Amino acid sequence: MIRVLVAEDQAVIRGALAALLDLEPDLEVVATVESGAAAVASAAVELPDVAVLDIDMPGEFDGLEAAARIHARVPACRTLMLTGHGKPAHLKRALAAQVGGFMLKTAPPEELIGAIREVAGGKRVLDRALAVTAWDLADNPLTPREADVLRLVAGGADAPDIAAQLHLTPGTVRNYLTAVVAKLNARNRTDAVRIATESGWI
Repeated sequence: MIRVLVAEDQAVIRGALAALLDLEPDLEVVATVESGAAAVASAAVELPDVAVLDIDMPGEFDGLEAAARIHARVPACRTLMLTGHGKPAHLKRALAAQVGGFMLKTAPPEELIGAIREVAGGKRVLDRALAVTAWDLADNPLTPREADVLRLVAGGADAPDIAAQLHLTPGTVRNYLTAVVAKLNARNRTDAVRIATESGWI
């Protein structure tokens, strides 16, 4: 019997996933939780064989950070990440974190169930739809400060607002934005926000 922990912040998806897995004769859902912190705490108590973690969960830390903490506290527990979108940066973090698998939520149920079994058996699994992305992962070209500036632009702030929040001069903020647009080969700031968001860099 493979003991499974499910961490997903959306109650309907969490319940449906648990019900689906419980139909399998060799899978037993031992806990369902709604946050990364709860996943870590539950894993320490339930000692599951596989933790199925949504990447984008609210709270203190996301699913990838939860995976790292579970690995540290329950080394025998393998982790399978679920995501609604295959952002290259998320995939790169997942691979670097040595998670057991990375699957899209849109994957057919039989593929997800098969992935859980393979991860439990010590294999690494990557959703077929993400395989091409895995071969072509680009490093984030933005510095942490440039990412901070672009994140504020994405939130609707203008140069004076950003300057005040980050304790910079408006001229420095404009210099950062010029550099960001050039690095991302973007047409303008809006395009830079789109590129960085789709790549998971902000």
